[in-house]
Amino acid sequence: MRLADWRLALLFLLVLALDVLSKYVIQNSLLLHQSIPVIPGFFAITYVENPGAAFGFLAGADVFWRNLVLGGFSGLAVLMLVGFYRRYARESVLIRAALVLILAGALGNIIDRVRFGVVIDFIDVHWRQYHWPAFNVADSAICVGVGVLFWRLWRQ
Repeated sequence: MRLADWRLALLFLLVLALDVLSKYVIQNSLLLHQSIPVIPGFFAITYVENPGAAFGFLAGADVFWRNLVLGGFSGLAVLMLVGFYRRYARESVLIRAALVLILAGALGNIIDRVRFGVVIDFIDVHWRQYHWPAFNVADSAICVGVGVLFWRLWRQ
């Protein structure tokens, strides 16, 4: 295994561990919907459970269908990411790192869905009363990975 591969494996494990650990701390330190202001009027740590997908999509759907759709989509997404990783294994380390971030984030949220039936979110960014939907470390890793991937592919 090359040094770059070890670094990517370490990146994967660090992101996944940070996601799982941060959610554990939030669940065991805060009550549901409890909020701790970090930067008043802009940023807080708020414990939220999201039964849906991004931005609460499918949150109100029947539990059976929601879990079927989200579970199937998540499984398909992970398989596609592994396939992309294998296809681009000889490409730049940056593309592989982006795919690793997306995969680690996807697995972090899948772990929540399997364990709790919901995804634990806690990063609450807002401006006064206008709130961005709460998110977590896994969501951040996915967004950074997708951003890097788009940027890199656009530059090619």
